[in-house]
Amino acid sequence: MAFLDPAYGDRSLGDVVPAVAAALGLRLADGTPTGMELPPAPAYVVFLVDGLGARLLERYSHAAPFLAGQLTAQPPGTSGVPSTTATSLTSLGTGLTPGAHGLVGFTSRVPGTDRLLNALMWDKDVDPVAWQPHPTAFARLREAGGTVTVVNKREFARSGLTVAAHRGAEYVGADKVGERIAAAVAASAEPASLTYLYDGDLDWTGHRYGVASSQWLQQLAMIDAEAEQLREALPGHVRLLVVADHGMVDSPPASRVDVDDHADLRSGVALLGGEARFRHLYCHGGAVEDVVATWAEVLGDRAEVMSRATAIGRGWFGPVSPSVLPRLGDVVVACRGDLAILSTSAFPYEAKLVGLHGSLTAEEMLIPLLLS
Repeated sequence: MAFLDPAYGDRSLGDVVPAVAAALGLRLADGTPTGMELPPAPAYVVFLVDGLGARLLERYSHAAPFLAGQLTAQPPGTSGVPSTTATSLTSLGTGLTPGAHGLVGFTSRVPGTDRLLNALMWDKDVDPVAWQPHPTAFARLREAGGTVTVVNKREFARSGLTVAAHRGAEYVGADKVGERIAAAVAASAEPASLTYLYDGDLDWTGHRYGVASSQWLQQLAMIDAEAEQLREALPGHVRLLVVADHGMVDSPPASRVDVDDHADLRSGVALLGGEARFRHLYCHGGAVEDVVATWAEVLGDRAEVMSRATAIGRGWFGPVSPSVLPRLGDVVVACRGDLAILSTSAFPYEAKLVGLHGSLTAEEMLIPLLLS
């Protein structure tokens, strides 16, 4: 699987809200230009389906005829790097690249400590506004005269990730599909409105059972029905944009490397972060070159192993702010094929997952941009 660079400034998740703002006839303050163009409309609903990669939708189109029928109308967009939920949702909500907003993975080092921040579970000792201090794109859209509503589960209303990524919008808690559709329809009645709707069930199913499973296919069919029902419930003048945060790759047991079984992979590494498909390695002083050499020798062509500076030079994270720099690994490891890099002692739950994401393969990076 060849790597795919993120399409920052053109068709990435960070371009969605600026493009919607322009389609609403509004302009975001301090907004960078985007190459994404959307047709003018008085209101937009953005429905993000966690884990719905464009390649997956193509491959399993028979299970999602409504969504798959729109694939050819719009070329796909891309996730950012890493291709993971916390990073992607923050890119969408802020309009920024990962190197600017600072949520650079599922787990990343809290600078000056030996602790990792889990960006989904968060840490009460970490202020999400300090971690991500920039005004969100949602907030800037409201300042420009728009109405912005987030429709998501009640439990996420005050989570660290929500505060970091989506503050500035009105939050409507809705746990069931019917609640979510009704809330989106009501919010979209406001003029110059953006309504953001999230569904995480497909991603959970893929992690637990894999994207080739009957469970995942059934969940995909349910997502397809939800999207179709949402489209039917919305007035014709309201545009519906269905997107995703990343795709997914199944990783069988034979394709997994457990760092705990390789003492040489631990040498020089003070802290292991990131996730199974995209690792941040935080190194002891002076150990970076040796760590790169050792990991590259062990993994061979199954992964790209490089220093932080090399990854930044490739543009993987976009421009990187000084405060974000130490959150990135001194060495980053991006998996090819279906490789997963585990540590059963540090991340025991990852060993139980079938579907994974985070790297730069097309299966993980390409996301649908489905407009109806």
